[in-house]
Amino acid sequence: MKNTAPTPAITLFGIPHCDTVKKARLWMQDQGLAYDFHDFKKDGVPPKVLDDWMQALGWETLLNRKGTTWRKLDPALQNSVDDAASAAALMQAHYSVIKRPVVQWPDGRITVGFVPQTFLDLLP
Repeated sequence: MKNTAPTPAITLFGIPHCDTVKKARLWMQDQGLAYDFHDFKKDGVPPKVLDDWMQALGWETLLNRKGTTWRKLDPALQNSVDDAASAAALMQAHYSVIKRPVVQWPDGRITVGFVPQTFLDLLP
């Protein structure tokens, strides 16, 4: 029998054990929202997707300079991240330096982080 359930129009990208991702996923479940979860630590982030995020949000918004992964990086590597190309290379090499969750909404907008009111405002 063919599955006729609609494909979720929301994709939530993140890491399952991240507290903010857990909160966002729980919120979506509580709202009864269907969404796809993309574990970028396990499944990666295609370069085109990362480019789209950087175009929509800016590399400075996506790069998490407060997290454990960033703090563990060599200071020389940290200091070398000073433009979109160097940030993209770092984010491709170390997915955990991407702020999360990144959410792609049905209308194509992209958000980073979890703010319940922002999520509500973006629902169709």
